[in-house]
Amino acid sequence: MAAGFPSFTLCCGAFQTLMPVFSPAHHRSLVEASSSRYYTRWTQADPARPALVAAAAAAGALDRAFLQQRLEHDLASGLSLPAAMRRLRNLVICTLITRDLDGRGDLDEVVTTMTGFADFAVQTHLAALMQEQTALYGLPIGEESGRPQEMIVLGMGKLGGGELNVSSDIDLIFVYPEDGDTRAEAGQKSLSNHEFFVRLGKKLIGALAEITEDGFTFRVDMALRPNGNSGPLVASFNMVEEYLVRQGREWERYAWTKARALTGTPEDIATLEAISRPFIFRRYLDYGSIDALRSMHGQIRAEVKRQEALHPDRSNNVKLGRGGIREIEFTSQVFQLIRGGRDAELRDRSTRTTLRTLAAKDLLAPEVVEQLLHAYTFLRNLEHRLQYLEDAQTHTLPVNPDDLLLVARMMGYEEPAALLHELERQRAIVAAQFDAIFADKQSEADNDGPSVSVSDNDNLEGLADALRLVGFPEADIADGARRLHLTWQSPRMQSLPEASRNRLNTVINTSLPLLAALHYDQLPALGRLLDLLEAIARRAAYLALLTEYPYALQRLVRMIGASGWAATYLTRHPLLLDELLDDRNLKAASDWAAFAENCRRQLATAEGDTERQLDILRELHHAEQFRLLAQDLEGDLSVEKLADELSALADVLVQVTIEAVWQTVAQRHREVPQFAVIAYGKLGGKELGYASDLDVVFLYDDEDQDAPGLYAKLAQRFITWMTSHTPAGTLFDIDIALRPDGASGLLVSPLSSFEKYQLNAAWIWEHQALTRARFCAGDTAIGERFEALRERVLRQPRDPARLEEEVLSMRRRMREAHPNRSTMFDLKHDEGGMIDIEFMVQYLVLRHASDHPQLTGDIGNIALLKLAGQLGLIDALLADEAANAYRLFRKLQHQIRLQGSERAHIDAIRVEHERACVIRLWQQVFG
Repeated sequence: MAAGFPSFTLCCGAFQTLMPVFSPAHHRSLVEASSSRYYTRWTQADPARPALVAAAAAAGALDRAFLQQRLEHDLASGLSLPAAMRRLRNLVICTLITRDLDGRGDLDEVVTTMTGFADFAVQTHLAALMQEQTALYGLPIGEESGRPQEMIVLGMGKLGGGELNVSSDIDLIFVYPEDGDTRAEAGQKSLSNHEFFVRLGKKLIGALAEITEDGFTFRVDMALRPNGNSGPLVASFNMVEEYLVRQGREWERYAWTKARALTGTPEDIATLEAISRPFIFRRYLDYGSIDALRSMHGQIRAEVKRQEALHPDRSNNVKLGRGGIREIEFTSQVFQLIRGGRDAELRDRSTRTTLRTLAAKDLLAPEVVEQLLHAYTFLRNLEHRLQYLEDAQTHTLPVNPDDLLLVARMMGYEEPAALLHELERQRAIVAAQFDAIFADKQSEADNDGPSVSVSDNDNLEGLADALRLVGFPEADIADGARRLHLTWQSPRMQSLPEASRNRLNTVINTSLPLLAALHYDQLPALGRLLDLLEAIARRAAYLALLTEYPYALQRLVRMIGASGWAATYLTRHPLLLDELLDDRNLKAASDWAAFAENCRRQLATAEGDTERQLDILRELHHAEQFRLLAQDLEGDLSVEKLADELSALADVLVQVTIEAVWQTVAQRHREVPQFAVIAYGKLGGKELGYASDLDVVFLYDDEDQDAPGLYAKLAQRFITWMTSHTPAGTLFDIDIALRPDGASGLLVSPLSSFEKYQLNAAWIWEHQALTRARFCAGDTAIGERFEALRERVLRQPRDPARLEEEVLSMRRRMREAHPNRSTMFDLKHDEGGMIDIEFMVQYLVLRHASDHPQLTGDIGNIALLKLAGQLGLIDALLADEAANAYRLFRKLQHQIRLQGSERAHIDAIRVEHERACVIRLWQQVFG
């Protein structure tokens, strides 16, 4: 399945090559046989032209140096710039026809050359016209900056995307930075900047588009400018910004994804992009774009059908027709509009490049992208051959049989029937994928199953009937109807726009049968779902996601039905709903090295923007934790495996955060800090849970005089990065109480001081904590020295009586700090519970590691219990029983936490045997 969108099964057989391979000689014969009447007219008008075309075709791709050289040659012969540019244009197109049809050029060469020529023509004419106008009116100056002003010409559509047709018009927008006036000198007339650039724009259009005896260079379309043809020809940055913010429409977001500055200074271009980017690319995942593009496509198709009805000769449109070029463009651009705000790699203007990026990111299946790219190449090649006939901007197959035969042969087919068959096959591929993305799921859902209408929100009986119809338990129907009623009557829901209420209605309709099918806890699951919907209702993009992708809603219902904690987590971080789209990602095995590199790469995209970097870390953490949660709820991970994975995730985030924070320390004296993070507690023992905090100690080993202050600053900022609450939530709570001397000790310790403290001054309980400590992140040399120190400390000979007294005393204090006033058994704190097991393991390590160094391994409580039994330090059978008890206690605790409960209390009868085994082992260990 494609990541993000469903794929489809092709019914037209295995993919074949695009077109038969013909020899270059055959293709040359097509040119000579006047396949292109335009080519014939232009080359025969001057005896020198055929040789000129042949020489240009033999030279290879027509780069800017060729264009400049050829233009200067014609200008030197006495031609005006417009005349020379038009002759150059005809030479370029005839050369492309030759190279394309004889097999020396391909689609990329054709569109790249045409785009390059359009850039060259616009830039050359603008420079000449600007020189003329400044001679008449002076140089335009910005009234605020005092800087000279230049006009930015934005190429839109295929010109902006670098994929221009041979006979295409060019879509342009004219923009200038600031209002002001020209600096007129003697004999010059001063103009406002706006009037200056309006005149300049009109002259540029005329220079490119006026038809002369040499034809034209490019037809120019200015309809995409703010307010379209009714708007001013040229707009200032302020005008553009105000328009996009106040009036910009969804279809204009689509158009502006292609906007590319052909002229202007780098600074002005960057400013304009900063203005337009928030309009084009939302910072959230914008699934509402699907409906907007669907609506736009529907309008286009309706107009094409109307034109086909009025003009039957315009049927078979390879651009706008069913399965045509525009559907491929929409397929790629919908991902850009949805995700481009969060992923800069999806902002490329080229359709082909974007499709390849979608495959690389697994947003579309690679095989689907390959098919779409082949279809795109076929359709664009066909489009060019239609235009080769007469140099006309056409996208429809000719009705004249002779012309159709010429087009078929230019495409490499002997007969039109073969071409038409392949055209239908390619369009079927495109249409199937387009439908997989853009089919109206909301309408489909409205026609399926029982309906609950927002208009019925005052009718409890109707809501109860709907719940009964889908199979809710009779005992839950009255409460469920009341819960639905309260949700719909809430001010938040009543104030929603109609489109959002309709989407909400669709989500509820689709969800009720899914909730009823859970066969357990339907009413709590309904409440959790409605809580989530209330939380996201004002973000239309999230409702759009759930209506556009019913299978995402199915997974959501399963997850919130299985876990109250998962429901709360999703409600708090609704961005994670996007993760529901990709089964492959949710089921993928962890690759922590790749994850670390992805973290670094994404942090680098926001270098200098601390706020964004904090959000990036949180979003990455949430996504990975959600992936593990999905596998957990599906039963794919044991509690031990889950804890290992969550601990590995934390390790990576600690490492990349340390690296990123160090880059923010302005006076840092080295590029890589000699600094390490030591993990204690659950992170140290690799027993981390979903909401666990991190117990850490900071060490450094650096003789530089500024090191103490710099590493203290690093540690402080690290804690801030981890714990700060941002729009994306928090990362981890950090506990540093286990550092030497506790709250009164230094935040960051020199490694040498830490060694002395652990060997000479640490309390027994600190050595207990050391049994579950490990190097987590940072300088590996410090980590190695810490691990050696840890083993040395744990292997110290100890007074057994004093050790036992200290351990038991600490256990009593902990029990007193967590009294259980319920009749239930506290899995963690009560006698015979998890902490008793952990204390026994810690005691056994400290008591016997001097004789049995293998006990110092950080292998977890279960393995250490069994090892102690194998070494004869405790009864082996009882050790296994206690290890099994610990495993069960952790599993039960995990299940309880998944339901959202803070305290792991259960009926004591459920674990009576396991608890008794732990108490017997306690009595054996401590007498």
